[in-house]
Amino acid sequence: MNNQENQFTKQFWTDRYQTKQTGWDAGTITTPLKEYIDQLRDKKSAILIPGAGNGHEAEYLFNAGFKNVTVIDISPEPIKNIQKRVPKFNPNNLVLGDFFEHTGSYDLIIEQTFFCALNPPLRKKYVNQMHALLKPAGKLVGVLFIEPLAAEHPPFGASKEEYTALLSPQFVIEKLEPCYNSIKPRNGKELFTVLSKKINKG
Repeated sequence: MNNQENQFTKQFWTDRYQTKQTGWDAGTITTPLKEYIDQLRDKKSAILIPGAGNGHEAEYLFNAGFKNVTVIDISPEPIKNIQKRVPKFNPNNLVLGDFFEHTGSYDLIIEQTFFCALNPPLRKKYVNQMHALLKPAGKLVGVLFIEPLAAEHPPFGASKEEYTALLSPQFVIEKLEPCYNSIKPRNGKELFTVLSKKINKG
């Protein structure tokens, strides 16, 4: 990555955790993802949560019987926090590293305040990496913030039209619509999305 892309580094995020500047952390799984997870039936699904933060979604999945869940974060602080809260979580599935260097094959990837944490020049790379990590029938599911939230630092948002243009080359957009069940601080600020991997021919 060039310096512009890598502006928000491991140290940047570690500092945010250590100084408790974690305004994106709702303290628990948020309603849109909870309700989506509650209707999942295959407990063996390989699930990835990139930029997992304190991993409330991973904890909820684990407690619901999903044991093939992997989280990845660039900072060690949230990984430590997950280990403390969920000591039986498979340590091999708690990955300290760069999402863009991660390899694997997943049925489902959950998006929760990861896209908005990335410098905008990384967005196309994000889409390509998500596509590469999903199995042929895999899905990318989660919430995306509507409209720019900040100009020079995370969280970065986008319009529905921008998301559609960015995602549609690599994904079938099954759903991209305003959340009806956002938590109160995010009401009117989120889109819920369900994306299916396109199979590139040729």
